[in-house]
Amino acid sequence: MITAILFDMDGVLIDSEEYISKAAVAYFKALGIHVKPEDFIPFVGAGEDRYIGGVAQQYGVELDIEQAKLDTYDIYEELITGNESALPGVVRFLTNAHDAGVQMAVATSADKRKMEINLKVMGLDPKWFKVLINGKDIERKKPFPDIYEKAARDIGLERGECIVFEDATNGVQAAKAAGMLCGAITTSFSEDQLRAEGADFIIAGLDA
Repeated sequence: MITAILFDMDGVLIDSEEYISKAAVAYFKALGIHVKPEDFIPFVGAGEDRYIGGVAQQYGVELDIEQAKLDTYDIYEELITGNESALPGVVRFLTNAHDAGVQMAVATSADKRKMEINLKVMGLDPKWFKVLINGKDIERKKPFPDIYEKAARDIGLERGECIVFEDATNGVQAAKAAGMLCGAITTSFSEDQLRAEGADFIIAGLDA
Protein backbone atom coordinates (compact mmCIF):
# COMPACT_ATOMS: atom_id res chain seq x y z
CA MET A 1 0.00 0.00 0.00
CA ILE A 2 1.32 3.43 -0.97
CA THR A 3 1.64 5.65 2.09
CA ALA A 4 4.27 8.21 0.99
CA ILE A 5 4.99 10.38 -2.02
CA LEU A 6 8.59 11.21 -2.97
CA PHE A 7 9.01 14.22 -5.24
CA ASP A 8 11.88 15.16 -7.42
CA MET A 9 11.88 18.95 -7.46
CA ASP A 10 13.10 20.51 -10.70
CA GLY A 11 10.62 19.76 -13.47
CA VAL A 12 8.11 18.21 -11.06
CA LEU A 13 7.29 20.97 -8.59
CA ILE A 14 8.82 23.89 -10.50
CA ASP A 15 9.78 24.33 -14.14
CA SER A 16 13.33 25.48 -13.47
CA GLU A 17 15.28 23.85 -16.30
CA GLU A 18 15.25 26.98 -18.47
CA TYR A 19 16.69 29.04 -15.63
CA ILE A 20 19.46 26.70 -14.51
CA SER A 21 20.44 26.22 -18.16
CA LYS A 22 20.64 29.98 -18.71
CA ALA A 23 22.54 30.40 -15.45
CA ALA A 24 25.07 27.72 -16.38
CA VAL A 25 25.54 29.16 -19.89
CA ALA A 26 26.10 32.60 -18.34
CA TYR A 27 28.59 31.15 -15.84
CA PHE A 28 30.66 29.55 -18.59
CA LYS A 29 30.42 32.72 -20.70
CA ALA A 30 32.00 34.64 -17.81
CA LEU A 31 34.91 32.21 -18.08
CA GLY A 32 35.18 32.90 -21.80
CA ILE A 33 33.69 29.52 -22.72
CA HIS A 34 30.70 29.56 -25.07
CA VAL A 35 28.60 26.48 -24.33
CA LYS A 36 25.16 25.61 -25.72
CA PRO A 37 21.96 24.83 -23.75
CA GLU A 38 21.73 21.43 -25.42
CA ASP A 39 25.12 20.49 -23.95
CA PHE A 40 23.41 20.11 -20.57
CA ILE A 41 20.56 17.80 -21.61
CA PRO A 42 22.36 14.48 -20.88
CA PHE A 43 22.97 15.64 -17.29
CA VAL A 44 19.42 16.78 -16.43
CA GLY A 45 18.35 15.25 -13.13
CA ALA A 46 21.85 14.11 -12.15
CA GLY A 47 22.69 17.09 -9.94
CA GLU A 48 24.83 20.14 -10.64
CA ASP A 49 28.10 18.28 -10.07
CA ARG A 50 27.37 16.42 -13.30
CA TYR A 51 25.29 19.17 -14.89
CA ILE A 52 28.11 21.73 -14.72
CA GLY A 53 31.02 19.33 -14.35
CA GLY A 54 29.98 17.14 -17.28
CA VAL A 55 29.84 20.09 -19.66
CA ALA A 56 33.12 21.45 -18.32
CA GLN A 57 34.71 18.08 -19.08
CA GLN A 58 33.33 18.14 -22.60
CA TYR A 59 34.96 21.50 -23.22
CA GLY A 60 38.20 20.59 -21.46
CA VAL A 61 37.68 23.13 -18.66
CA GLU A 62 39.02 22.47 -15.17
CA LEU A 63 36.78 23.84 -12.45
CA ASP A 64 36.56 24.16 -8.71
CA ILE A 65 33.13 22.54 -8.89
CA GLU A 66 31.97 23.78 -5.48
CA GLN A 67 32.74 27.40 -6.36
CA ALA A 68 31.31 26.89 -9.85
CA LYS A 69 28.01 25.75 -8.35
CA LEU A 70 27.85 28.67 -5.92
CA ASP A 71 28.46 31.16 -8.74
CA THR A 72 25.86 29.45 -10.93
CA TYR A 73 23.28 29.41 -8.13
CA ASP A 74 23.78 33.15 -7.61
CA ILE A 75 22.87 33.70 -11.27
CA TYR A 76 20.05 31.17 -11.06
CA GLU A 77 18.44 32.86 -8.06
CA GLU A 78 18.54 36.23 -9.81
CA LEU A 79 16.97 34.78 -12.98
CA ILE A 80 14.18 32.73 -11.41
CA THR A 81 13.04 34.99 -8.55
CA GLY A 82 9.84 36.75 -9.55
CA ASN A 83 9.71 34.97 -12.90
CA GLU A 84 8.60 31.47 -11.91
CA SER A 85 6.32 29.77 -9.41
CA ALA A 86 5.13 26.27 -8.62
CA LEU A 87 3.89 24.32 -11.64
CA PRO A 88 0.11 24.17 -12.19
CA GLY A 89 -1.65 21.95 -9.69
CA VAL A 90 1.34 21.58 -7.38
CA VAL A 91 0.06 23.66 -4.46
CA ARG A 92 -3.39 22.02 -4.61
CA PHE A 93 -1.85 18.53 -4.85
CA LEU A 94 0.51 19.10 -1.93
CA THR A 95 -2.20 20.76 0.17
CA ASN A 96 -4.58 17.83 -0.35
CA ALA A 97 -1.86 15.27 0.42
CA HIS A 98 -0.81 17.17 3.56
CA ASP A 99 -4.39 17.53 4.76
CA ALA A 100 -4.97 13.80 4.16
CA GLY A 101 -1.95 12.91 6.28
CA VAL A 102 0.07 11.44 3.41
CA GLN A 103 3.79 11.54 4.15
CA MET A 104 5.83 13.50 1.62
CA ALA A 105 9.51 13.98 0.84
CA VAL A 106 11.62 15.97 -1.58
CA ALA A 107 14.50 14.01 -3.08
CA THR A 108 16.46 16.26 -5.40
CA SER A 109 19.92 15.74 -6.85
CA ALA A 110 20.46 19.50 -6.64
CA ASP A 111 22.41 21.01 -3.76
CA LYS A 112 20.69 22.37 -0.65
CA ARG A 113 21.17 25.95 -1.85
CA LYS A 114 19.17 25.36 -5.02
CA MET A 115 16.51 23.40 -3.16
CA GLU A 116 16.03 26.28 -0.74
CA ILE A 117 15.85 28.81 -3.58
CA ASN A 118 13.14 26.75 -5.26
CA LEU A 119 11.09 26.32 -2.08
CA LYS A 120 11.22 30.07 -1.51
CA VAL A 121 10.26 30.89 -5.11
CA MET A 122 7.31 28.46 -4.94
CA GLY A 123 6.20 29.69 -1.52
CA LEU A 124 6.05 26.12 -0.18
CA ASP A 125 6.30 25.38 3.52
CA PRO A 126 9.25 23.01 4.11
CA LYS A 127 7.35 21.61 7.11
CA TRP A 128 4.93 19.90 4.71
CA PHE A 129 7.72 17.46 3.88
CA LYS A 130 8.76 14.92 6.45
CA VAL A 131 12.10 14.56 4.69
CA LEU A 132 14.10 16.99 2.53
CA ILE A 133 17.01 15.30 0.77
CA ASN A 134 19.44 17.09 -1.52
CA GLY A 135 22.41 15.98 -3.58
CA LYS A 136 24.83 16.67 -0.74
CA ASP A 137 23.15 13.98 1.36
CA ILE A 138 24.20 11.11 -0.90
CA GLU A 139 27.34 10.06 -2.71
CA ARG A 140 25.86 8.41 -5.79
CA LYS A 141 23.41 10.63 -7.66
CA LYS A 142 20.58 9.58 -9.96
CA PRO A 143 20.32 7.31 -11.98
CA PHE A 144 21.53 5.32 -8.94
CA PRO A 145 18.67 4.53 -6.53
CA ASP A 146 20.44 5.83 -3.41
CA ILE A 147 18.45 9.06 -2.97
CA TYR A 148 15.07 7.30 -3.05
CA GLU A 149 16.26 4.45 -0.86
CA LYS A 150 17.45 7.04 1.68
CA ALA A 151 14.13 8.89 1.51
CA ALA A 152 12.20 5.70 2.31
CA ARG A 153 14.59 4.87 5.17
CA ASP A 154 14.39 8.36 6.63
CA ILE A 155 10.59 8.31 6.55
CA GLY A 156 10.63 4.83 8.07
CA LEU A 157 8.90 2.97 5.25
CA GLU A 158 9.59 0.08 2.91
CA ARG A 159 10.41 0.95 -0.70
CA GLY A 160 7.18 -0.58 -1.92
CA GLU A 161 5.17 1.86 0.19
CA CYS A 162 6.47 4.85 -1.79
CA ILE A 163 5.57 6.37 -5.12
CA VAL A 164 7.97 8.72 -6.91
CA PHE A 165 7.14 11.62 -9.21
CA GLU A 166 9.95 12.35 -11.67
CA ASP A 167 10.49 14.27 -14.89
CA ALA A 168 13.96 13.14 -15.98
CA THR A 169 15.14 9.86 -17.49
CA ASN A 170 17.91 9.69 -14.87
CA GLY A 171 15.30 10.06 -12.14
CA VAL A 172 12.95 7.43 -13.54
CA GLN A 173 15.87 5.00 -13.67
CA ALA A 174 16.67 5.82 -10.03
CA ALA A 175 13.08 5.29 -8.87
CA LYS A 176 12.71 1.96 -10.66
CA ALA A 177 16.13 0.79 -9.45
CA ALA A 178 14.87 1.54 -5.92
CA GLY A 179 11.90 -0.76 -6.54
CA MET A 180 9.29 2.01 -6.40
CA LEU A 181 6.32 2.99 -8.51
CA CYS A 182 7.15 6.00 -10.66
CA GLY A 183 4.86 8.56 -12.21
CA ALA A 184 6.69 10.54 -14.89
CA ILE A 185 5.91 14.13 -15.86
CA THR A 186 6.63 15.38 -19.38
CA THR A 187 8.17 18.75 -18.53
CA SER A 188 11.72 17.83 -19.56
CA PHE A 189 11.57 14.63 -21.64
CA SER A 190 9.10 13.08 -24.06
CA GLU A 191 6.56 10.42 -23.16
CA ASP A 192 8.46 7.86 -25.24
CA GLN A 193 11.77 8.63 -23.51
CA LEU A 194 10.21 8.33 -20.06
CA ARG A 195 8.34 5.15 -20.90
CA ALA A 196 11.54 3.61 -22.24
CA GLU A 197 13.09 4.01 -18.78
CA GLY A 198 10.24 2.11 -17.13
CA ALA A 199 7.85 4.82 -15.88
CA ASP A 200 4.67 3.19 -14.57
CA PHE A 201 2.45 5.99 -15.82
CA ILE A 202 2.97 9.33 -17.54
CA ILE A 203 1.14 12.62 -16.99
CA ALA A 204 1.59 16.20 -18.12
CA GLY A 205 1.78 17.51 -14.56
CA LEU A 206 0.39 17.21 -11.04
CA ASP A 207 -2.72 19.11 -12.14
CA ALA A 208 -3.59 15.95 -14.06
